[in-house]
Amino acid sequence: MQLQIAPSILSADFNDLGRDIRMLNRCADLIHLDIMDGSFVPNISFGFPVVEAVSRSATIPMDAHFMVVHPERWVERCAELGVAMMSFHLEAAGDDSAKILESIRAKGMKAGLVINPDIPVEKLFPYIGKADYFLIMSVFAGFGGQKFIPESIGRIEALKAELEKRGNDAPIEVDGGVGIANAAALRKAGASIFVAGSSVFNADDPCEAVAQLRNCR
Repeated sequence: MQLQIAPSILSADFNDLGRDIRMLNRCADLIHLDIMDGSFVPNISFGFPVVEAVSRSATIPMDAHFMVVHPERWVERCAELGVAMMSFHLEAAGDDSAKILESIRAKGMKAGLVINPDIPVEKLFPYIGKADYFLIMSVFAGFGGQKFIPESIGRIEALKAELEKRGNDAPIEVDGGVGIANAAALRKAGASIFVAGSSVFNADDPCEAVAQLRNCR
């Protein structure tokens, strides 16, 4: 599966967000939107006015990761703004997860399910075939710039093995502390979408940083 790089605009320069989006259009595969509500996670990032602004400049798909208590409320709005991928946390949705995944897909978006590092990866297995992709957090959701949790590699391997066992090719996305130092190991483990924030936007040449991540071996 081809590796895709999804820089998180949480690390972008919000004084010149349009410039950064145009840069991502040139060299990235996806634009990752980290949406936090200050309730499910102890932080607030941005809401739909920013998503709408990004949508006006984006020429590559938008990948929205909802760290909120009621993700079902925002499915229709995401679809209206042209979001291509929408993911939410199993911990937030619980038994409603399958229904929310179905509603996202019904709106023409790819539906993703996310877990934090303290949730057993086996909790995702019942949703194989119901989710279009899975997002493994390699830090705890809520803040950028955290240190990568090495045990995440084994969690990705376990999920990839279960997907292959069931003949399912859903991509595995990884988010948190992703950089050139761990990119090759993450790719080998089975991740095919890298969310990268500070490792891209803090680089001297962000597009070169994207290329190095994509070409990791």
